Amino acid sequence: MITSLLFYAFSLILVLSALGVITSRNPVHSALFLVLAFVQSAMLWLLLEAEFLAVVLVLVYVGAVMVLFLFVVMMLDINVEELRTGFTRYVPIGAAVAFVVVLEIGHVIWFRSQDVLAVATPEPYPAGYSNTQALGSVLYTEHVYAFELAAMILLLAIVAAITLTMRRRPGLKVQNIARQVAVRREDRVRLVKVDPVTDSGTSSNQSRIASNESRAESVDSQTASNASVSVSKESVTDSKDPGTGD
Repeated sequence: MITSLLFYAFSLILVLSALGVITSRNPVHSALFLVLAFVQSAMLWLLLEAEFLAVVLVLVYVGAVMVLFLFVVMMLDINVEELRTGFTRYVPIGAAVAFVVVLEIGHVIWFRSQDVLAVATPEPYPAGYSNTQALGSVLYTEHVYAFELAAMILLLAIVAAITLTMRRRPGLKVQNIARQVAVRREDRVRLVKVDPVTDSGTSSNQSRIASNESRAESVDSQTASNASVSVSKESVTDSKDPGTGD
């Protein structure tokens, strides 16, 4: 009874967090909802007594992949309004996927109602059972070739990503380890002697600044006097103009 209640509670939180991933307007909130979904999935694995898969799900996806997603989302300047444009064109695909998922869930419920052995509730394992040992014995014996093939594909993807990142293009800064190791102090550090500023030097600088300011004020006053003289000359010229009568 308690197991069933826990299953429905974790499943409800998982469905709500999955809806939060696709309906949240903030990318950071979507990533956090996805973290919650992974944690609830791990709880479901624990209910199935698959502790190893639950721990791997939390460590790998929540502790590594989702942290990387959060750093990338927070470092990039994502234009949310631009991402929302044209969102309605994906509605038919989303509706089709949702219909298939609902159909599968209904199919499982119908099989459970028919008391089929394949979908029956699993029996609890004995106290000394280790699912990690069972998973390792199956993975490295019956499915060892598929495991090695998956490892080679992942290695190829890593090498391809590094190759695309390290390609030659203009303006690319490449790290040269040999030049960094062979560098000397004389090539990077230069000692410069700076003479200290004394009080006499400070006072002389202040007096020089004051003299420059007084000189600027005298120039301004001379300019103003010249302007007044030119205005008076213009007025005298206007009074001597024969075109003006008494």
